[in-house]
Amino acid sequence: MSPPLATSLLRFITCGSVDDGKSTLIGRLLHDTKAIFSDQLTQLEADSRRVGTQGEGLDFALLVDGLAAEREQGITIDVAYRFFATEQRKFIVADTPGHEQYMRNMVTGASTADLAIILIDARKGVLTQTRRHSWLAHLIGVRQLVLAVNKMDLVGHKQDRFDAIVTDYRMFADSIGIKAFTPIPVSGLTGANVLARSPDMPWYEGPTLLDHLEDVPVDAERAAAGPFRMPVQWVNRPDQDFRGFTGLIASGTIRPGDAVRVVPSGRTSRVARIAAFGGDRRLAQAGESVTLLLEDEVDCSRGDVIAAAEAPPEIADHFSTTLVWLDHTPLTPSRGYLLKLGTQTVGASVAAPRHVIDVNTQAELPAMTLQLNDIGVADLRTDSSIAFTPYSDGSELGGFILIDRATNATAAAGLIRHAHRRATNVHWESAQVTREAHALQKGQQPRVLWFTGLSGAGKSTIANLVEQRLKALGKHSFLLDGDNLRHGLTRDLGFSAADRAENIRRTGEVAKLMTDAGLIVLTALISPFRAERDAVRARLNPGEFVEVFVDAPLDVAEARDAKGLYAKARAGEIAEFTGISSPYEPPLSPEIRIDTTRESAEAAAARIVEHVTGVWSHDL
Repeated sequence: MSPPLATSLLRFITCGSVDDGKSTLIGRLLHDTKAIFSDQLTQLEADSRRVGTQGEGLDFALLVDGLAAEREQGITIDVAYRFFATEQRKFIVADTPGHEQYMRNMVTGASTADLAIILIDARKGVLTQTRRHSWLAHLIGVRQLVLAVNKMDLVGHKQDRFDAIVTDYRMFADSIGIKAFTPIPVSGLTGANVLARSPDMPWYEGPTLLDHLEDVPVDAERAAAGPFRMPVQWVNRPDQDFRGFTGLIASGTIRPGDAVRVVPSGRTSRVARIAAFGGDRRLAQAGESVTLLLEDEVDCSRGDVIAAAEAPPEIADHFSTTLVWLDHTPLTPSRGYLLKLGTQTVGASVAAPRHVIDVNTQAELPAMTLQLNDIGVADLRTDSSIAFTPYSDGSELGGFILIDRATNATAAAGLIRHAHRRATNVHWESAQVTREAHALQKGQQPRVLWFTGLSGAGKSTIANLVEQRLKALGKHSFLLDGDNLRHGLTRDLGFSAADRAENIRRTGEVAKLMTDAGLIVLTALISPFRAERDAVRARLNPGEFVEVFVDAPLDVAEARDAKGLYAKARAGEIAEFTGISSPYEPPLSPEIRIDTTRESAEAAAARIVEHVTGVWSHDL
């Protein structure tokens, strides 16, 4: 094999179970390749004496375990990136944590890696976390794997122990679809087979670890050979004479004069110029950041994808996905999340998983939700169609993250398996009578008045008074009361977090259709979770969603309870009752807040009508 160019860059990660020696191995690589300065070596010697674990010797793990908590506990917590180079190649290595609770950090490191070094402690063999990290690396698309059987010095450098571990791992690798890996016996502590061949293992005839890293082919040409794709990150318009679209080319090549298509709008044009740092370019390819200027004025903004006109990416809003759950809060099916794929960010909801995967047996197990570190297959819907490619064809438009709307935490990493056929076969039928025409006919602006609050706060009472006043003003409205909906539209739902989320989603969809008809819609539901309310808001046009927080303290709401529901909930007869055994998340900035301890229902209704219609009357 011809050696790679000196300018080539290999990104790789080390992963495996806790205490398998990942940080020590990277520290040894940095030390032996002269990638640390003399002052760093002096500091390493001092740190090794103070907090090291190797007695009088150097503790190479301290070169990458930089957090105080990592040094105190002797473990890796965060992802540590280090750069080093040899005459043959440049490297960026990510040291990822082995503890199960920090698996999200391992996923972060693997997402940009060309190669993964799976470490195994020769004394312990293949462990659960070894399988989990191997499975994740394979799922995320890391194509080059090295099986580094570490700490061979602690098992007497015995070949039979090495062979047994390789055989065990190969059986597992075959079962999950890993077609090839390179096994190397090493010792990160002594440096055996890391840079130089070990005289203690004459039976091993393969390459040293560094030799393999220098010679392994980087799959950089694969992306350049694919169809052109560039997610738009920014519309660059410094003055009225320049309008370009900036982004990182995900795949393919582009030249001035090439025909392109903007997805999802479908508008076509040709490339007029390719602007880049240093001047205009005649050619740009995958991995480069450029600004494209088109011959025509086309509607294109952040989140769109500029693609080859004859080979655009697919567009859909319903997918089969593989999810790696990274949040301590379990998946709530039908709850609204944010999905970020490339430069696209849209609302999304996840159905109950089809199954979760046991990483030890690869068995598909039934599940109603996903817990921290679960890997499962689930259907996902987005609020609007997005451009994508299956993950097997490329991670740039096939990998995504889910973000919790309430906390902004990364809830999951996901891979698009495929779009459901009905997502591409079913198209929105444009009506001849538009929503604007419906609103004009009724002489009003459509609105959704979303009444939220504890049971007994007075939502339905105030909503009914508002609708009566709207009718007196000649307005067209309709009230969707939560209790009434439970008799029909949502009669199949219970009161779990997932069912509550689905209840809100269905109600929001009906409310949206009614605004399309030009109506003022009133909804009276507890709707306890902000994420679900925000998801409904996101489905409507700006300004159409009016959140009305009917605020009543728990003791006041409980005192008003004529049905005795609170008493039953406190007695344990009603499970997951909001305010007692299930939380209520009050709005942070509602359009209208009603303090029912200070304002009568009639006065509150008058104020709401005035807010919605802009009409004030002594009679109202």
